[in-house]
Amino acid sequence: MGVINQSQFRNVLGHYPTGVCVVAARDLDGSPVAMVVGSFTSVSLDPPLVGFLPARSSTTWPTIREASRFCVNVLAADQAALCQQVSKRGPGRLDGINWTEAPTGGFVLDGALAAIDCDLHRVFEAGDHDFVLGSVLGVQILREEAPLIFHRGSLGTL
Repeated sequence: MGVINQSQFRNVLGHYPTGVCVVAARDLDGSPVAMVVGSFTSVSLDPPLVGFLPARSSTTWPTIREASRFCVNVLAADQAALCQQVSKRGPGRLDGINWTEAPTGGFVLDGALAAIDCDLHRVFEAGDHDFVLGSVLGVQILREEAPLIFHRGSLGTL
């Protein structure tokens, strides 16, 4: 098949819809940090493990990694604006966003569909991303609504 063109590869994989989550933690000073991920997945039921794949170029991921505990927030279809806000670079990304403390020290976003509290289990290098395994410490369903999804470069719903 030869060399894979990165643009074509991205375009092809864009045809696969993914859910959208916000991974949230506290930095070592106690300030909240968060990043949007579209690569979240269940990995194992026994023991309960989840995974996500942050870009190694992310400026937020090193802070979450250092915190070693995080909360994965599954976003609802009506949270597209929140997703876009958290996705921005620079300060103020979490301004005006309401949340409650999660048992891990991370935080649960108001309006999220579900929250999964995790302890960092392992990190594997995977090309230009890291594969993060989280040991699940607790789970909760917060509301029953349609999820936010990412498909072909756009946010939407089912």
